[in-house]
Amino acid sequence: MSAQYLEQNNDIREALMARQRNGEIDIPNSEMAAAFAIDPHFDVNKIPLDALDPSNPALFSSDTMWEHFARLRKEDPVHFHKESTVGPYWSVTRYEDIMEVDKRHDVFSSQARLGGITLGGIVREDDDDFALPMFIAMDPPKHDAQRKVVTPMFVPRNLADLEPLIRERIGVILDGLPRNEEFNWVKHVSVELTGQMLATLFDVPQEDRLKLVYWSDTVQSLGDPELFDTPEEGFQVLFECLAYFTELYEQRKKEPPKFDLISMLAHDPSTNNMSPQELLGNIILLIVGGNDTTRNSISGGVLALNQNPREYEKLLQNPSLIPKMVSEIIRWQTPLAHMARTAVEDTTLGGKQIKKGDRLAMWYISGNRDEDYIKDADQFIIDRTHPRTHTAFGYGVHRCVGNRLAEMQLRVMWEEIQARFSKVEVTGDPKLLHSSFVHGITELPVTLRD
Repeated sequence: MSAQYLEQNNDIREALMARQRNGEIDIPNSEMAAAFAIDPHFDVNKIPLDALDPSNPALFSSDTMWEHFARLRKEDPVHFHKESTVGPYWSVTRYEDIMEVDKRHDVFSSQARLGGITLGGIVREDDDDFALPMFIAMDPPKHDAQRKVVTPMFVPRNLADLEPLIRERIGVILDGLPRNEEFNWVKHVSVELTGQMLATLFDVPQEDRLKLVYWSDTVQSLGDPELFDTPEEGFQVLFECLAYFTELYEQRKKEPPKFDLISMLAHDPSTNNMSPQELLGNIILLIVGGNDTTRNSISGGVLALNQNPREYEKLLQNPSLIPKMVSEIIRWQTPLAHMARTAVEDTTLGGKQIKKGDRLAMWYISGNRDEDYIKDADQFIIDRTHPRTHTAFGYGVHRCVGNRLAEMQLRVMWEEIQARFSKVEVTGDPKLLHSSFVHGITELPVTLRD
């Protein structure tokens, strides 16, 4: 009896779960355990350890993954999943082990041809038709050379120059929102701001901003059968993205260098002769990186404050806490739940023998709830003493290149919110993204109070 069967036959599934909860039956196999895992009322401790699979996206769309990670951290923090929805892999769930993997980039590779940076990745570098090589899925020295091309966009001096523009745009967005009536915060605020910011960074017309968001959402949904019958169907959408940016890329090669991401790629020797696949890969990387971290942190912060009213009251009484709160929001939300690596040699991690070719998932979202490293990690606290202690941006050579921009947008957003509204009140149930990679919110009903 497969997990898919149980999920599609709810009456049978619910009856079996009721019998399980009443102690009438044991879980017969790991597939049934996977089906039980998405029931928020089911006791995760009754699932055999070997049957746990935190890569199941249903856990994230139902927000039931937390106890799975807590159990792994406690019982087996470097845990081998022989069978999972994404094939065999190691779950790395504690803060210090995650940091060790991220630091040892010479042993734990990001190379796309070895599996890349996501579990169960559809796209591989050696697939000529559907390849998306990008610098985050490369190792040094090529990674370093390509990353340095775009790094100047995110240095403090440039961010300081961008801040007045970001503040102006946030003000326009917030002033255009309805008061005292419900609307979707994700669509009207989080998506709108990040779309405008992406258009600015690429220097494309603002009327094309939602195209950038759509292409970002597409690459996250290539394996979702509800949206695309096959990954190839999703790639047809991405080929539209490629055509759009190829024209810009070639045009800017002929123009004097400008301070935008496309011009930077077009004029640097490391990136001015990329193949179509490599151009698309790096464009998608920059779009997703600029979209998901900020977008989901903007939404996640509103949700977290509403779920923790005492913290919201702290903010209302003391707006100077906003910079600390921004780091806490990013830790709490952890917009990218994991990054994957592949061992390129036999090694050890957390006392376990990792073999060459083994896949590992650094569960950033679990490391950010590690009570052994972060005090009161399961609490949302906006005035932490060390708020920047978190794994959400990664570590080492692959640390998020746009982390300071994300923090700045969140800070300015909350400064402008506080100047206008007494509260952003969540007035409906959020809808969460069906993904174990991007920890996202797709709908968040809110009402603004004056």
